[in-house]
Amino acid sequence: MSGTAANERAFDPRLIGGVIAVGIVAFIALWALIALGPDLRSGNDGKGHALSRGAPGFAGIVDLLERAGAEVELRRRPERYGGGDQPLLILTPTHQTQPGEVAELLNAQGGAPTLVILPKWYALPIPNEAEKPGWSGPAMAVPPPLRLLPEARFGAVELGPRGAGGQRVRGEVAGRAIELILPNQVQTIKGDALDTLIAAPGGGALLARAKDADLYILADPDLIDNFAFASRDKARGAALLLDAVGEDANASGFAFDLTLAGFGGGRSLLRFAFVPPFIGITLCVIATGLLALWQAWMRFGPALRPARAIPVSKAALIANSAELIAQAGRDLDGARAYVANQRGAIARRLHAPAGLDEAETDGWIDKHLPAGREPFSALARRLPLARSPHEFLEDAQALHDIRKDLLRDS
Repeated sequence: MSGTAANERAFDPRLIGGVIAVGIVAFIALWALIALGPDLRSGNDGKGHALSRGAPGFAGIVDLLERAGAEVELRRRPERYGGGDQPLLILTPTHQTQPGEVAELLNAQGGAPTLVILPKWYALPIPNEAEKPGWSGPAMAVPPPLRLLPEARFGAVELGPRGAGGQRVRGEVAGRAIELILPNQVQTIKGDALDTLIAAPGGGALLARAKDADLYILADPDLIDNFAFASRDKARGAALLLDAVGEDANASGFAFDLTLAGFGGGRSLLRFAFVPPFIGITLCVIATGLLALWQAWMRFGPALRPARAIPVSKAALIANSAELIAQAGRDLDGARAYVANQRGAIARRLHAPAGLDEAETDGWIDKHLPAGREPFSALARRLPLARSPHEFLEDAQALHDIRKDLLRDS
């Protein structure tokens, strides 16, 4: 194989074009994944949030509410309270939540009704996490840090006494009777600025509400998390509990916050480029770039040699002469010369008698025409009298047809 052939094969335009196309698509996909990565994560990591299917997660109650026809939203960014009907915001902080994050989120939400579910279980990572995605590791009950509840909103709070597990407790929320089955190692809370909605048997509140705002605290997450779905009665109590809190807060639905679990989709110019309404502008920019690249690509190739202004051939000479005559407006002046040319060609080829004048030659030609054909002499007299290019072309074509029929040529 010669070096020239190898170079031509290595730099095949189709190969280079494919490489460029793949690079462009990969570049756009990379930036789209960077911008939309938080929104595309499944979140099934076995921790305590609304996307987790592990024991401390809340995916079960989310699925149950959706199947029941409730409006459920998974929020990846705060939304300002605008008044009117609003969903019940459900916050699920963890033991790793930084001080002030709940307060910042409540301030960002404004006066929206909010339920804070305190954390209880501290789960350890499992050894074979890659083989068991979404599983929760060994967990131990750890008291939640009270810094999660801002004192400006809930007042001074403290953990209440732990109640006995397995008991049934009854409470009334929004005028509705609710029966709950307590888990083992019940977690409670109490505070002077809190109203107890559902009390634990040994004291303390399982569900409390701030006295001057629609802010609720669920002290034990096992009342509604995936762990509560171990039995039908517990699952039924979890659904009734959330429904009653939503009714008490006059909420239009439920919104589970994901920002405290690290699944927030931050506001950035890069993300705006891939979400409505700015996605249309992004697509237009991409299409413009592709068209510019295509135009640049089509420019390359063998250089085109400039063509001659007047091509070298008899046909080109005839065409140029006809164009000059037409531009000069003298196209009708050649009628007599054209008739003489046709008359001479026919007479010469058919061996007309010598010494005939034009009229005699035209009559001699008429004798060779078939019956019913318009005489050559009539066309020869009429053609010089043409007043328009249309009449001229019509009669000239008729003369040409006579010549072609008599001489058997083109």
